Amino acid sequence: MDPKIKAAIAAIGEDAWTAIKYPGAIFDEQAGGWVSDAEVAEITYTAFTSKNKQAVTARLIVRRVRRLNEQAKRGQDENFPLYRHHAIFTDNPYELLQAESHHRDHAIIEQVFADLTCGPLAHLPSGDFNANAARLAIAAISHNLLRAAGCLAGTFHAKARGATLRRHLICVPARLARHGRGHLTLHLPQHWHRQSAWMNLFDAVHDPPPTRAT
Repeated sequence: MDPKIKAAIAAIGEDAWTAIKYPGAIFDEQAGGWVSDAEVAEITYTAFTSKNKQAVTARLIVRRVRRLNEQAKRGQDENFPLYRHHAIFTDNPYELLQAESHHRDHAIIEQVFADLTCGPLAHLPSGDFNANAARLAIAAISHNLLRAAGCLAGTFHAKARGATLRRHLICVPARLARHGRGHLTLHLPQHWHRQSAWMNLFDAVHDPPPTRAT
């Protein structure tokens, strides 16, 4: 978002923006469109003009997301809307909405790759093809299970990185005690600030203890 990019975005007319189906958007049947804080538009842009004979002209696709006005919660309306802009410079031949969605999908998968390379895939590759294949399959399974665990734990962990989930939900500072014949009790730390999220996950994946008949 250098000054040239910002100037190009400012040159986009207000009537050029199109609402898109964005996470959290709602389709309004009466209006016949998506009610969302996200909109997209595009403008022709020439990049790399400072490099000799390397200038490239292509599409600058811009997604803007409405900045939430925290003061509005207390009854103070905003004088004018503010937006966060996300620019994509591309020669993608798809029409505007398809091209924007295509690049947003790329951003999502890149985040998954970052999570995996920061965790189970940190030691790849090895010299054995079968070992790499097995580790990749296990990494995918563990990633999916960890994301599911985060969703069950609560809102914060549903969006957290894999490293955070492992630190908060997996590497639990608890003490395991054995009572009688195979009866195990997990003692969580007293006043542990992650206990509520961890118990949400525990209660969701474990059946309640059986009741004894009297």
